[in-house]
Amino acid sequence: MSIQHYKNAREHRKVRLRHTIKGTAQRPRMSVFRSAKHIYVQVIDDDSGKTLAAASTIEASMKTFEGNKTAAAKAVGQLAAERALASGITKLVFDRNGFHYCGRIAAVSQAAHEMGLLTKEGHSPSTGGDAPGQE
Repeated sequence: MSIQHYKNAREHRKVRLRHTIKGTAQRPRMSVFRSAKHIYVQVIDDDSGKTLAAASTIEASMKTFEGNKTAAAKAVGQLAAERALASGITKLVFDRNGFHYCGRIAAVSQAAHEMGLLTKEGHSPSTGGDAPGQE
């Protein structure tokens, strides 16, 4: 058995992440791809291998969007979340696809989180100064 060599570090991170992240019919996977100019989001059910919802900056509705790339990524995240909600999806698993969680990738995630699709299970937000280490 030979050792797998990857073209770049992102491909290696992507493979590592896909071992733990899997979309189901109840909780599909929200996959994000970022290029230099555009961002693409898909909501995927890995059990059936189907894309349930998708959005990107190359759509006709996004061509008139004015703002920087991070604002466009947030708008695409909201659009994908709206389409997922319209198709009856209530929870998602976020797949950053090997990209670092910052900038445009984080903007997509935050937009879906604001729509109520991404939640940390077992996580209750702190109510101010109650967390340890805060005074």
